Amino acid sequence: MNELQNFNFNNLPVRTVLINDEPWFVGKDVAIAIGYKNFRDALKSHVKDKYKRESRITTPSGIQTVTVISEPGLYQLAGESKLPSAEPFQDWVYEEVLPTIRKHGAYMTDAKAQDVISGNGLADLLLQAGNQIKQLELEKSQMKPKALFADSVASSHTSILVGELAKILRSNGVNIGANRLFEWLRNNGYLIKRNGSDRNMPTQKSMDLGLFEIKEGTRLHADGSIAVTKTSKVTGKGQIYFVNKFLQDVA
Repeated sequence: MNELQNFNFNNLPVRTVLINDEPWFVGKDVAIAIGYKNFRDALKSHVKDKYKRESRITTPSGIQTVTVISEPGLYQLAGESKLPSAEPFQDWVYEEVLPTIRKHGAYMTDAKAQDVISGNGLADLLLQAGNQIKQLELEKSQMKPKALFADSVASSHTSILVGELAKILRSNGVNIGANRLFEWLRNNGYLIKRNGSDRNMPTQKSMDLGLFEIKEGTRLHADGSIAVTKTSKVTGKGQIYFVNKFLQDVA
């Protein structure tokens, strides 16, 4: 049986259990604290199977089997949400719950910490806890690209200009502007580099990957003639591709 440790977020209970010395969170509690209306659907849609499992816990109603999620699962659930409490919830976990681990050298209460300190295994426990904290922070950093891109994914259903892609990248911490992004795309084989009428048009590589599309338009000149214009626009697939590519370099 896994022993519960209770936390409180905005007057909402968030229960945790230790499984193999790793903290796991009761999925229902996390989803409700973030603000999801249907916690079952939220867990099914946003948390990968490897980050959730069933656990038997003791509740006021007796022993129950509940779905618990790991630390990466928690960041998935919060990171893919646009609910206003999602970001504060992540901050709370990182600033209050994880410091509990740092404070005691393990995920435990003050009473349990005192019991351990009075024993002979403190050095081993601190070493284990240090490794555990490093692993948790590594997993959080690996989640960073997906969490950051959650704010930008709404635009992935329509094609956008390269300059607009640069703004999305910049808002997610990538120091780049439109001109430098054009240069990067040309130097890395995504846009045509040579001078001419097809400069900055997608390369065959980009078109085959579905990263760009060409939008045609018309322009009326002063003499009354009409010219056909072509503009490279980043597809939804391309937005996801490039944002994740840049954020992986930043993370």
